[in-house]
Order: sequence, then structure tokens, then C-alpha cells
Amino acid sequence: MLSEVRSEPPVPVAPRPDTPCVAVCSTTFDEICRGCGRSVVEVAHWVSMSELQKELVWQRILAQGYPRRNK
Repeated sequence: MLSEVRSEPPVPVAPRPDTPCVAVCSTTFDEICRGCGRSVVEVAHWVSMSELQKELVWQRILAQGYPRRNK
């Protein structure tokens, strides 16, 4: 059981861009952007999110295969 709460964000493996946005914005069929993998709420609140919150989003979207660019 985890008894300690981390106040520092996990150290990313590589430096992250300021945002996962890849300018392929689409939430046509659901609440998840098809370009970056963030929810509509995450996109809207990105600038006010803490570094820890952003890192957790980064970890989730990278594990899901985002961000995706059209090739």
C-alpha cells in the first residue's frame, strides 16, 4: 500500500514539449481529441494545470499511442 504522497512530479524520460497538441484537433465522435489524446477538459485547463497533473496526462497519452500526427 502506498502511504506516501509524492509532491514532486515524476521525472520524464525525455524533455516534453509545452503541450501535446499536434494541431490535429478533433473531438467529433467523443470527448477525446484524436490528435493529442487529451480530454476536452484537459485541453481547456492545460494552461492552469500543475506540472504533476500535466506529467500524469503525458504518461497516459503516451501509453495510449498519442500524440498522433497525420503522415
